[in-house]
Amino acid sequence: MERKTFLMKINPDRREAVLQGISELAPRILEEAERLGVGNFSVWSVSDILCGYGEYARDTDLDAAPELRELLERVIDGSAELLCPTGSMRLMYHDIGIVRADKSLIRHRVFVTKLKPGCAEEYKRRHDGLIAARGDAVSEGPDSNFTIWYGAGYIFGYCEKVKAFDREMTEQEKQDTIAWETRQLEIMDWLTDDVDWITGESHEHIRRIV
Repeated sequence: MERKTFLMKINPDRREAVLQGISELAPRILEEAERLGVGNFSVWSVSDILCGYGEYARDTDLDAAPELRELLERVIDGSAELLCPTGSMRLMYHDIGIVRADKSLIRHRVFVTKLKPGCAEEYKRRHDGLIAARGDAVSEGPDSNFTIWYGAGYIFGYCEKVKAFDREMTEQEKQDTIAWETRQLEIMDWLTDDVDWITGESHEHIRRIV
């Protein structure tokens, strides 16, 4: 199985029409994804960005389905630009842990940021440090099936948070999170609302479309 992602940018004036059209096609998209051997497929949107995640059983993608592609092109109608085709985004971080096949046991944390110019390697270096600190340990949670991807200046993170581990952060965990996220603001800007509680800013909450 291979994890793959894609990234699109929607014309802001057409955003709601495009998202509604794709949402209406969701059952057919998921049916076709399953036929092609793509599991755990989802599409998410925030601001003018549309991003997708899937777990591919073989070397194929949704573009291989002519009928589906025709339907999507009709819905998008020239109102979106494909920034990163399926499989072209760079993996920047991973913490797979123990993946729950039963998705009722998890909640999603999906986020999007925009890196400041020239900061991709620094972002990767910082996250490589997290992987090194974790070593070979496999965690049961709270993070599961966690990957972060980069392309066209954007970061797309997909994570399955295990509900059984849900609890309030300790004071030390809060301080550690604030320190990490404040430092990350040196190299990126958020599109989703993940750190609004730290910065006092207001961003959209990401929406699942498919």
